[in-house]
Amino acid sequence: MSMYSLQLKPEFIEILQPLGANASDFFFAASLYHAHKVSFAAAAALADLSFEEFNYQLRGHFGQGLIVQDETIMEDIATVQECVNSGL
Repeated sequence: MSMYSLQLKPEFIEILQPLGANASDFFFAASLYHAHKVSFAAAAALADLSFEEFNYQLRGHFGQGLIVQDETIMEDIATVQECVNSGL
């Protein structure tokens, strides 16, 4: 197992510095989440933020927080319909 060390270019440091001490962790985790490489919960943990704070930061920087896939919504609708049809 190898360890990775991330070294930022000075230009990135200059941009990230006003955004706070953990800005690089947040943006790296957010990019992995947006690329569908990690779950929302995993990205929040990587950014060392709570679910709510990670969602708040995503909304603030990207205009959208938690992303729910269309397939998930359709599955939920089907589950609700099954419950209604079975009288649950």
